[in-house]
Amino acid sequence: MNGLTGPAKPFKLLANQQFRGLGLFLAKYKVFTLAFICCLGAAIYWGLLASHRYVSTAHVIVQRTDFASSQAMDFGSILSGVNSGGRTDQLQLREYLLSLDMLRLLDKQLQLRKHYSDANNDIISRMWDSQAEQESFHKYFLSRVSVEYDDYAGVLMIKAVAFEPKMAQAIAAAMIANGEVFMNQIGQNLARDQVGFLEKQVVLLNSRMLAEESKLIAFQNKNKLVSPQYSAETAAGIVTTLEARLVELKTKKTAMLAYLNADAPTVVETDAQISAVEQQINSEKAKLTSTAGTALNKTVLDYKLLEGQAKLAEQVYRTALVALEKGRIEAARNIKKITVFQSASLPEYPLEPRRIYNTIVFILIALMVAGIVQLIVAIIRDHKD
Repeated sequence: MNGLTGPAKPFKLLANQQFRGLGLFLAKYKVFTLAFICCLGAAIYWGLLASHRYVSTAHVIVQRTDFASSQAMDFGSILSGVNSGGRTDQLQLREYLLSLDMLRLLDKQLQLRKHYSDANNDIISRMWDSQAEQESFHKYFLSRVSVEYDDYAGVLMIKAVAFEPKMAQAIAAAMIANGEVFMNQIGQNLARDQVGFLEKQVVLLNSRMLAEESKLIAFQNKNKLVSPQYSAETAAGIVTTLEARLVELKTKKTAMLAYLNADAPTVVETDAQISAVEQQINSEKAKLTSTAGTALNKTVLDYKLLEGQAKLAEQVYRTALVALEKGRIEAARNIKKITVFQSASLPEYPLEPRRIYNTIVFILIALMVAGIVQLIVAIIRDHKD
C-alpha cells in the first residue's frame, strides 16, 4: 500500500503523468534539453559567478610643440579638412599603446599579470595561467584594453578594464604617461640623428669654405691684385681721362694750324703730346683687353667666379650652422605633448559584464541554434522514412 487514499491519489497520478510527459518530451527533444541546460548555466554564471569588471576611460590628443612644424603648410590637410600630421601621430601612439612593449612596462609598473590571473576572480574572466607565454598574455591584454581613434574629432579614446576600480584607472593613466614618453623619444631620437648629420655637414662645409677662400687668396697673390674689379675700373677711368685729353689736344692742334705752319714748334710739341697720349691709351686698353688671356677683363671674370664660390660656400656654411643650433634646441626639448581632454576616470560601478544583456543574447542564440539543429534532424528523419 502506498499510504494514499481518497483525493490524494488522483493528484499523485496526475503528477506522475506530467513528469512522465516531461521526460518523454526531453527524451524526444534532446537538443532543446542541452540548450536549456546551457542557458541555465549561462544565467547562473552571468548572474552569480561572473566577477565585476571596472572600466576606466580617457580621451587624449597628440600635439606638436615645435613652431616650425606647426606653421608648415600641409596641402593634404587643407584638401581633406583633417590634420594629417596629427593623425599620423595619433595612429603611431595607438600602435604603441597596444604593443607588447607597453604591456611589459605596465606589467613591471602595476603587476598586471598578477592582477589579471588572481584566483579570487571567476575562472572564465581571469587569465588562467599566471605564467602564460607573453603572446598569450598580450592576447588577453588586448581583450581588456582598447584604443580607438575618432577620425572626425582627431581624439584617441583609451579604455582599460580591470577587476578593481583603482587598477583600471592606474592602467589608463600609465598608458598615457608611457605613451607621451615614447612619442617624445621618437622626436628626440630623430632630432639627435639630424643633429649628428648636421654636425658632419658643418665640418665638411667649413672645410669647403676655407678651401674656396684659400683659392681666392692664392689667385690674388698670383696676379698681385687685391681686387681685379677695382683695378679694371681704375684702368677704364684712366682710358676715359686720356681720351678726353686726346680730344682736347687734337682740338688745340686744329686751332693752331689755322694761323701756324705744321712745322711750327708749338704744333710739333702738340703732335708729340697727342702721340704720347695715344700710346698711353693703347697701353691702358691692352691691360683691359687682350687675346693672350692675361687681360684684366679675364682676370676679373676668373676672380668673380672664385669669389662667388667662396661666398656661396660661406652662405651654405652659415645656413648649416643655423640649422645645427635649431636641431640642438629641438633635441633638448619635448617635441610632442599629449593633451588630456578627459583624464583616466575612477569607475564607481562595474560596467562589465553586462549580465542581463549577455544572458538574454546567449539564450536567444542557444534556442536559435537548437531550433536549427532540431529542424535538420527532423528533415533527415523524414528522408529516412
